[in-house]
Amino acid sequence: MMALETVSAQWLMLQPLKEPNWIVEDFLPAGLHLLSGAPKVGKSWLVLDLALKVSKGEPFWGLATHKCSVLYLALEDVYTRIQQRLWRITDTAEDNLHFAIASQTLSGGLVEQLEAFMDKHPDTELVILDTLQMVRTQSRESAYAADYGDVGALKRFADAHGIGMLIIHHTRKMGDSDVFNTVSGTTGITGSADSTLVLSKGSRCDNNATLSIAGRDVEFQELKIRFADCRWELVEKTSKEELEERNVPDAVLRVLDFMATRPCDWQGTTTKLIEEAGIDGVSVAVLGKYLAQHSPFLAERGISYDRRHVREGNIITLAKLEGERGEGNEG
Repeated sequence: MMALETVSAQWLMLQPLKEPNWIVEDFLPAGLHLLSGAPKVGKSWLVLDLALKVSKGEPFWGLATHKCSVLYLALEDVYTRIQQRLWRITDTAEDNLHFAIASQTLSGGLVEQLEAFMDKHPDTELVILDTLQMVRTQSRESAYAADYGDVGALKRFADAHGIGMLIIHHTRKMGDSDVFNTVSGTTGITGSADSTLVLSKGSRCDNNATLSIAGRDVEFQELKIRFADCRWELVEKTSKEELEERNVPDAVLRVLDFMATRPCDWQGTTTKLIEEAGIDGVSVAVLGKYLAQHSPFLAERGISYDRRHVREGNIITLAKLEGERGEGNEG
C-alpha cells in the first residue's frame, strides 16, 4: 500500500509564496475555468477576442495579458465562420493562435491530442474548449460522477502543464437568484473548476450584459459589459461596496440611513430603534441578530454597534466612529 505523502504545517508556513501565473492579470490565472451562458449570448465572440489579445500580449479590458501561444478548439464552428469573425474584429493575427474545429472526445483520446499539441507547441499557455458538451460521451455513472470526472480530467491536464484552460458551457433555462446556480449540470462541474464565469443579459436582443466571476484565486467580480462592433467592451466594474450591500438585510441599511440623518450617537432599545428608524417587516429579535451579524459592515461605514444588558432590558448603542461624527456631536 502506498503511504500518504505529507508536509508539516511549519514547513508549509516557511515556504516562499508562489503567486498565481496570470494569463490575464486579476482575471484569468492558470488552472481550469468555466465560462457559462445561454446559447447565442455572445460567449464565442468574447473568447475569440480574449484569444487574440493573449496571443498578441495586448491588454484585455485594460488588464495586462501574458503573451503566449493559444489553442482554440472551436468545435461548434467551421473555419469560414471563424475567418469571418476574425475579419470583423482585427486586421492582424499572430501565428501563435491556433484553431481546430474537430477533436476526439474525452473518453476517445482528447487529452492525448492535447498532450501531442503541447509537445509541438510548448509555449502554449491558454487552451479554449468551445464547448464542453462536444467532447463528452454518454456514461453509466451518476450525473455528478460523470460531470466531476470529465471536468476533472481537463483540470488535471491544465494543472500538469501549468496552463490556463477556459471551457465554454451553457446555463439552464430556469433562472436563480444566485447566477452561479444557473450553470447547466451538477455541482460536479463548478466544483471541479478553479473559477466560474457566467455571462448573462436581460434579453436576447440586449447589447448589455453582466459577467459574474467567482473562483479560488480570483476575488468575486461583477463586470458590466456591452457588445459593440462585434466585441464585448468593459463598461464598469461593480464596486466592492455595492456587492457587499446586496448581502445585507434591508433593515440594516435602514439603520445606516437613520444614523446618517443624525448629528450624534443613538441609544435605546431595539423596539425604539424600529420605531424611530421606520423599519418594517422585522421583529425585535431578528433585528438584534442582523445588527450583531453585520456589525463589521456597519463599522466599515462609520457606525459602531454595542449591546448591553441593564435592569430595564437590553440597550443598543450606535456610535459614529472617529471621522464620521457630525459637527457639534460630543458623543
